[in-house]
Amino acid sequence: MKYMMMMNTPGGGPYQVGQWAPKDLHAHIAFMKGFAERLTASGELVAAEGLAGPDQARLVRAGKNGQPITDGVFPESKEFLAGYWIVDVSGPERAYELAAEASAAPGPGGEPLNMAIEVRQVMCAPPLDPL
Repeated sequence: MKYMMMMNTPGGGPYQVGQWAPKDLHAHIAFMKGFAERLTASGELVAAEGLAGPDQARLVRAGKNGQPITDGVFPESKEFLAGYWIVDVSGPERAYELAAEASAAPGPGGEPLNMAIEVRQVMCAPPLDPL
């Protein structure tokens, strides 16, 4: 079963990790790289990416003429999606275990961040004749 684990982080402008001490930032990045390596080695990692901050985000929709209409940036966002993992695991319990591990990534002073990780099942395609 595939699950998407979405790492949400506090908003309020650009990434707060930019204000961390270099050793704390390096420890955080090393944790994330190691986490991805372990998921790859176990065959559970499908995809993972970090995302640009809300200072670069745009909400896009089609206008009446089909041309893009954009809105953003969103510095007032309460929180934003910082990155995600898609994992292929035996069930939701394993996805929750992995999300808890990611949540405990080190922050300033090496303390666990305990950040929110939203876990949602990746749905398969609908039946060819859904009705």
